[in-house]
Amino acid sequence: MKKKNHPVHFGIWIEVRKRFRLSDCQIQMARELGLNPEKFGSLGANPHEPWKAPLGQFIEEIYEKKFKRERPAVVVSIEQLIEPQEPKWQKRRKSKLAQAKEELQLETET
Repeated sequence: MKKKNHPVHFGIWIEVRKRFRLSDCQIQMARELGLNPEKFGSLGANPHEPWKAPLGQFIEEIYEKKFKRERPAVVVSIEQLIEPQEPKWQKRRKSKLAQAKEELQLETET
């Protein structure tokens, strides 16, 4: 299977979604709330902390308190956010490679 190239900040959210079994909606809510995905381990429920709500439910409760609605109007997954930007990244990579080749040619000529 081919590994997808995506920016690191999107990769972290994809990893968190898989690790904590969150939906695209919950990930979008967490991103809109400005939560740090690296701190999700401490936010989630643990067998030793029965008073904590599961992470998905916790995110939904905070979102509802802050934005006064249950969920975002339009839910967009991380992959859908990445898709329109792919050609931009590919174009930038190609231009950087071409520039590096030109620099190498100039160095070898002198």
